[in-house]
Amino acid sequence: MGNDRDYGDNISTRLTYFLVGAGIGAVLALLFAPKSGEELRNDIADATRKGIDKSKEAAQQLGVKATEYYDTTRTKAGEYYGAARETAGEYYDATREKAAELYDTATTKAGEVVSKTRDVAARQAGSISAAVEAGKQAYVEEKRKTELSGRTEAAPTYKPETSM
Repeated sequence: MGNDRDYGDNISTRLTYFLVGAGIGAVLALLFAPKSGEELRNDIADATRKGIDKSKEAAQQLGVKATEYYDTTRTKAGEYYGAARETAGEYYDATREKAAELYDTATTKAGEVVSKTRDVAARQAGSISAAVEAGKQAYVEEKRKTELSGRTEAAPTYKPETSM
């Protein structure tokens, strides 16, 4: 497309230079030609009309070319826009799917961690509870032993007197 544009610019530039040169050449030819004033004015008027007609024709051709370039550019821009929009949509969908997967994975892992933590806490609570119960039992047994031993030691050790 870049080459078409350069070619079109080259043609329009050449055409412009040609028309300007032709107009200058026609005016000079008329001015230096051996004609009467009226003939010269008529020739200048004819040359001017021809120049105007050629300019209009060149402008019309340039307008047609410009319209072609505009339509081509508009079509290409539409295609690029559509392709970019489609690609962006694909990336959006892929990113959304990946985010959903990561969220699901994180939720699952967090659930597993919570479950394991509950299990460990329950086991630890069971161990602590068993230790507390064992401590209570040991306390009760020690207390019983102390009480029993304290009674024997605290009991009177005198011998009953038989003579009196």
